[in-house]
Amino acid sequence: MKHPKFNKNQGPDFSQTVKNRVNNYFTDNNISKQANLGMVLKTILMLSLFIVPITLINVGVVQQVWLLFTLYLISGLGMAGIGMGVMHDAIHGSYSKNRTVNRLLGYSMNIIGANAGVWKIQHNVLHHTYTNIDEADDDINTPPFLRFTPNRKWMKVHKYQHIYIWFFYSLSTISWITTKDFIRVNRYWKMGLVGCKGKYRREMLQVSLWKASYYVYALILPMIFLPINPLVVFAAFIAMHMITGICISAVFQTAHIMPDMEFPKMDEDGKIEKNWAVHQLETTANYAPKSKIFSWLIGGLNYQVEHHLFPNICHVHYRKLSKIVKATAEEFNVPYYSHTTFLSALGQHTKTLQLLGRPDADKEPNAELSAFPVG
Repeated sequence: MKHPKFNKNQGPDFSQTVKNRVNNYFTDNNISKQANLGMVLKTILMLSLFIVPITLINVGVVQQVWLLFTLYLISGLGMAGIGMGVMHDAIHGSYSKNRTVNRLLGYSMNIIGANAGVWKIQHNVLHHTYTNIDEADDDINTPPFLRFTPNRKWMKVHKYQHIYIWFFYSLSTISWITTKDFIRVNRYWKMGLVGCKGKYRREMLQVSLWKASYYVYALILPMIFLPINPLVVFAAFIAMHMITGICISAVFQTAHIMPDMEFPKMDEDGKIEKNWAVHQLETTANYAPKSKIFSWLIGGLNYQVEHHLFPNICHVHYRKLSKIVKATAEEFNVPYYSHTTFLSALGQHTKTLQLLGRPDADKEPNAELSAFPVG
C-alpha cells in the first residue's frame, strides 16, 4: 500500500490556530486533557454492565431462558459501552497521562473478544490518519458486497446495500471475535505495520489466547453448566453480539459515510491535495450536538470532528471544544458538518449508502452526495 502524503502548505493557518485555541482553553481553565471523575464513574458502570451479567450467567443462578437472554443483552450494551466509552479513549492514550493505565484499560478490548493491538493499527494508524481514502482507511475496506466509497468498483448487489447493511452491521462484532483480527494481523504484517516475523507470530498467538479465554467464559462454560439447551445459550450469545454490533456500527459509520463527505484520491505520487486537518473536516461529521445524555452514552463519538482533530484529548471535553473548532472553521472557511439528531444522521447515512449503490455514483460523487439535505 502506498501511504498517502498530505499537503502541509495548504491550510496551515487553520491547523495551527485551532490547535492553539484548544490548548489555550485547557491552560486558561486549568483543566487536564485527560479523563475526569465523571469518566472514571462511567468506566466503572460500563465495565459492570458487561461483567456482572456474564458473571451471573456463569455462577449458575440462571435457569429461565428469558433471564438468560436479558443478561446477555445487558452485557451486549455494556460491551458497546466499553468499546465506545472506555477502550476507545484508552487506546488513543487520552484516558490518562499514565501509559500503564491506558494500556490496562485498553485490554478491555481483549476482554470482550476483540484485540487492542489490532484495533490500534486499524483505527489509530490507518483510519485516523487516512480517513475516507480508499485502500488506506481500513474502515472503508469492506467486503465486495459493500461499497462505502465511490472509488470502489460498482456491483449490481450494491443497489440493495442500504437495506441489508443493517444485518451485516449487527454481525460486525461476531466478525471481530472470529476471523477479522487474524486476517488483519496477517495483512498488517505484509504492510510492514506489525514488525518482524517473530513479533507477527507472537501477535497471532496473543490474539488466539485472548479469544480462547473469551469463548471459555462468555460461551463454553454457560453451554456446559446451565440447565438450558446449549443451542439456546448460543442463540443468546449471538443476540448479545448483534446488539453490540448494531450500536457500534451505527455510531461510527454515521460520522464518515455521509452526504458532503469527501473521498479523496491520491495522485500518481501518492499525494493528497489538502492539509491533514482540513482533510479531517472534509471527511467527518458530527451529530446530535445538543444531546448531553446521548453523548455520554456513546463516549462523545457524536463529536467526531473534534475527536479526529484531537484524538489525544478525552471525549468528556469535546462538547466545549466543538464551539472553538466550529468558530475557527467558519473563520477560515473550512467546512464543519453537523446533523441535528442521531436519527437524522442515520437517515442521511442510509441515503448515502443508497446513492453509493448506484453505478453512476463514481462520476460526480460529492456533488451527488451533497444533493441530500443535511438534517
